[in-house]
Amino acid sequence: MALIFRTLVWLTTAFLVLGTIGVLTVYYLASRSLPDYDKIIPVSGLTADVEIVRDNSGVPHIFPTSDRDAFYALGYAHAQDRLWQMTLMRRTAQGRLSELFGARTVETDKLLRRLDLYPRAVQSVDSQDAMTRDALDSYAAGVNARISEINRDSLGRGAPEFFVFNAPLAPWQPADSIALVKLMALQLSSHLKEEVLRARTSLLLPDENRLADILPDIPGQGVAALPEYAALMPGLSGATQFARTDPDPLFWPVAERGLAGASNAWAADESRSATGSTLMANDPHLQFTAPATWYLARMQLSAGGVIGATIPGIPAIMVGRSDSIAWGLTSSYLDDQDVFIEELNPDNPEEYRTPDGFKEFVTRSSIIEVKDSTPLTLILRWTDNGLVLPSTQFDLGTITPRDHVAALGWTALSTRDTSMSAAIGLMYAQSVEEALEVSKDFVAPSQNLTVIDGDSIAMKMIGAMPRRDAQHQSQGRMPSLGWRAENRWQGMLPDDANPVFVNPTGGIVGNTNNKIVDRPFPLHVSYDWGDSQRVMRWQGLMQGREVHTRDSFIEAQLDTVSITARALLPLIGADLWFTGEAAPEGTPERLRQRALELLANWNGEMNEHLPEPLIYSAWLRALQDRLIQDDLGPLAADFTRVEPLFIERVYRDVDGASAWCNVIRSAADETCTDIARLALDDALVWISETYGTALESLRWGDAHQATHDHPVLGGVPILRYFVNIRQSTSGGDHTLMRGRGSGEGPNPFLNVHGAAYRGVYDFADPDSSVFILSTGQSGHFLSRHYDDLGILWRRGEYIPMSLDANLARAASVGVTRLVRQ
Repeated sequence: MALIFRTLVWLTTAFLVLGTIGVLTVYYLASRSLPDYDKIIPVSGLTADVEIVRDNSGVPHIFPTSDRDAFYALGYAHAQDRLWQMTLMRRTAQGRLSELFGARTVETDKLLRRLDLYPRAVQSVDSQDAMTRDALDSYAAGVNARISEINRDSLGRGAPEFFVFNAPLAPWQPADSIALVKLMALQLSSHLKEEVLRARTSLLLPDENRLADILPDIPGQGVAALPEYAALMPGLSGATQFARTDPDPLFWPVAERGLAGASNAWAADESRSATGSTLMANDPHLQFTAPATWYLARMQLSAGGVIGATIPGIPAIMVGRSDSIAWGLTSSYLDDQDVFIEELNPDNPEEYRTPDGFKEFVTRSSIIEVKDSTPLTLILRWTDNGLVLPSTQFDLGTITPRDHVAALGWTALSTRDTSMSAAIGLMYAQSVEEALEVSKDFVAPSQNLTVIDGDSIAMKMIGAMPRRDAQHQSQGRMPSLGWRAENRWQGMLPDDANPVFVNPTGGIVGNTNNKIVDRPFPLHVSYDWGDSQRVMRWQGLMQGREVHTRDSFIEAQLDTVSITARALLPLIGADLWFTGEAAPEGTPERLRQRALELLANWNGEMNEHLPEPLIYSAWLRALQDRLIQDDLGPLAADFTRVEPLFIERVYRDVDGASAWCNVIRSAADETCTDIARLALDDALVWISETYGTALESLRWGDAHQATHDHPVLGGVPILRYFVNIRQSTSGGDHTLMRGRGSGEGPNPFLNVHGAAYRGVYDFADPDSSVFILSTGQSGHFLSRHYDDLGILWRRGEYIPMSLDANLARAASVGVTRLVRQ
């Protein structure tokens, strides 16, 4: 017995010792790639020495003697902190993920190869102006200097992820940066999916009013009636189905419906500012990740200092301020994509129909290397209208007739894309007028640019807008016949067709992805906009004060009141409030009464500590499900997020929309009150099973956690607790402090998309401007800068956005000196 005991003790001790050694070994290897911010590094390619001062938040302040050296140092700093992120984004744009991840990313690589983004980025390099080409070259040299240092000094391969996914790290090229801009355009695009969904829904709903209910137009000028999709595409019906490939969401670069682009930006001129100068706030919204997409930086250029948010891999301050101007971006929702249905030649499937007869596809083969598998050869095809996509992606097979293929036209496919030159030019602009002038070079992704200087404010939609024929069959809202001349693009509209607002008489401009113009087709900009709700709250906050301050702009940026809840609850609960007899405790009726009592006294604030936001959100989700399941069947799964305009149309019975309340397959005639009551019971059952029946103790923040997950390691057991960042948050789908729910799975209210960057700029005292990031500066999970800013972000706090060099040095955690060899 003693021998067995001693053996067990020995084995346990040995196991613990070996485990400790293993953990220490992993820690040692991972920590080798932690950058040393206080170091002198000899590098080649500089014109003179450069200092990179890291402040106590890990923000690099770059002090060079030339602009070329500034971009060199930015490339070096990006590679120090975010090399894995840069590598992953580059491989995504190139369609080379499968070399690292094997078969599960093949569909993603196929899509990116078909889109041909990287070759088009290579072709676009020569279209940049001389200043931008210099910046791209210098930036690439800085990234490569860091890669050389990693290889020379054995610095843990540059990031812990490279130990898990080992592959040669190619030198950075100027085209890589342009490719990342095109990749961002893909991530912010939504019209392809919207066209296909509208076509599929049209096949199921013969009544055009019902189509207008579930896919409503933003209120404004009416849209001329469109033909049914079935009339455009003979041979299709609502029963048409096709096998669909489900890509791996970890690496699929196309956002789910409702998660493409979103943002807020607004500005006030001197007449609406208490400080006597201009103010601006901006919070661009992207999918949450760890680390965040954005990276804060300050650069000293020949035109002056510039500070704000960059995207690692791109040598530009994308949003931020200089000494002279501040600028921000919001998604414009410009309709920059069209799906064209191309007819194949029945005698030769290698040809497609055009207005002038049949024509051969332009083809090219592309080989995809797959880890632990044989390479795949992909045949890429193009028509005059765009690239050919397979029927298995984006549900295109459900809306494509037999012996036809679908082609995508998209402005980001330009081979002369000068968006990078525009981004670089903004950093040198000295006035609103100059900023608007350089913005003319933007191609894609189209954005609304809000810009201020000390005296003026402006907002302009930037990006290339397709020129469509006024006789276009579907007005770009649904796929159209590619051989009809009236459906084809006729180049791009001139820049002066883009909406612009300069120094409006009201003294305030802004955008919440709402409809910004009310122009007839084809100058309409878009029929699908990103917001119809937040804008109403923003208007109230802006007009509720005669003058604004930096703090009032911060207050608006962090506002969590849902104007949607205030509008919809009285509608759907009109016949339920304070009705019915008293019910005993523990019964469904009593639970419903308690829920209604809570909602009746709620002001619509989506505060993380309150129970009402969870009850309201679960009710509306259950309500929309009950309304659409009967009519749409399996297609209802594509409507995962509540559409407030749909609910409002139904409960106001706009054009007979209350018909959605009657269940077709039941003998009874259900009313909208019946459906509202049943949906509330559904919601309360789900809440009880998930969080318990103590309604007063519920917390919205428990369901609405921000999910800053690592895109690769975030799903690995145990490791996910170290690399993922979860935070209880306020806000919701339709609040100014927007936190978009996932809409899927057992946790549909997880906050997956929101303001990963916030900035507020005050030109009465520019150095009092503030900004914040949703995670931290570092992409290394062992760094203290991996999540330190996220703590402040969650609390609605900011850090100083100063161009004062002395302040940066006084609070520095290290100074990296790049010394010219």
